[in-house]
Amino acid sequence: MRAALPQIRHWLGRPSAAWVRRRGLGLSALAMVPNSLTMPLRRRGLHPLPELGRRRDADPVSRWGSLLGTRIWLVTGHPEARAVLANTVDFSNDIRPYLNPGDAAPERTIGGLGFTDPPDHARLRRLLAGQFTKHRLEALKPRISRLVDRQLDVIADSGPEVDLLQTFAFPIPFLVVCELLGLPDEDRETFQRIGAARFDLSHGGLGSFGALSQSRAFLLEVARKQRKAPGDGLIGMVVREYGDAVDDVELSGLADGVFIGGYETTASMLALGTLLVLEHPQGFGLLRAGPDSVEATIEELLRMLSVVQVGFPRFARRDLDLFGRHVRAGDVVICSLSEANRDPRLVADADRFDPQRSPSAHLAFGYGAHRCLGAEFARVELRTALPALAHRFPALTLAGDREQLSFRRLSIVYGLDRLPVRAW
Repeated sequence: MRAALPQIRHWLGRPSAAWVRRRGLGLSALAMVPNSLTMPLRRRGLHPLPELGRRRDADPVSRWGSLLGTRIWLVTGHPEARAVLANTVDFSNDIRPYLNPGDAAPERTIGGLGFTDPPDHARLRRLLAGQFTKHRLEALKPRISRLVDRQLDVIADSGPEVDLLQTFAFPIPFLVVCELLGLPDEDRETFQRIGAARFDLSHGGLGSFGALSQSRAFLLEVARKQRKAPGDGLIGMVVREYGDAVDDVELSGLADGVFIGGYETTASMLALGTLLVLEHPQGFGLLRAGPDSVEATIEELLRMLSVVQVGFPRFARRDLDLFGRHVRAGDVVICSLSEANRDPRLVADADRFDPQRSPSAHLAFGYGAHRCLGAEFARVELRTALPALAHRFPALTLAGDREQLSFRRLSIVYGLDRLPVRAW
């Protein structure tokens, strides 16, 4: 990474980035995200705003505005987003200089796959790859099934009316990811509290990046503790296998990436997925059918819901032509995953939920080098938890008025605040 810094600083030396640095400003200093830039993060219920679809149909790559002097482009088409997500030559994922531009050593402020460019990205990804092999996932299935059954028992003991978020959607992925990482019980409450806040942009950078900073500090301390006494989970495994080849900042960043991909996103998929199949009883019934029907239903839920609404921002390394648009070095390119997955060039009648649709090449997990490493892990959780819920409570219904449901107003990971249901 240090070898890449001169090049990064070169393209950051453009007037917009220099303007930001001179004033000591960063994304974390924003009190509010400008309303003009929030459309990709807002929805009507389960669906992206119609204006976003109209924008895609008119121009799948368009100028979106500017922030702190930097031009922003929005990509809403499926093939266009796929191309951007796969391109690590023309684009960088390194957001660190924009978080706290005054830092003397921004390369030490955050680790993790999402914010790292090749070749360091490939090196770090290899450290985790062994935890997400098919063999490893098969070994985890019984543990996941036991956690799911435990939460179904909680619903049965608490019902008939319960909040499915608190009894099912959040506890399952939280407990799974804590076990995967090897977090001791005394750390889990802190870890859970930090989770939701880091994806919430309703208070601008002060909220989201503040929570991100807390998360980094918390996991950095966990990494330091396990450096001395490695646990049985992923963090301890990396320490035992790689030792000083991976430092604490990188290790905490890797753990943070597993947290991002394995907790909040899966919790939102469990909650929103349940809501969507309750609105389409055919889908709820197919969750009680065979494995093929379950797989098709889960893939359609992933495409339709796209709970991670936008991909990691890409920063142009150089001037380039992007599908007929002149993008300058230092410009930011944002891919709307939710709208790309509704592109009629991907599937016909893309705004309709069809649980019998053949699985599509959706971008719910991203694409290319930065595609979510835990994608298959998330699928295992969804394919275990949702069918188990449908089998255990076949008469499950929404409790109360659908219009009274409270969705997150402005969040990178879309979700619900509560999901009241009647289990029988």
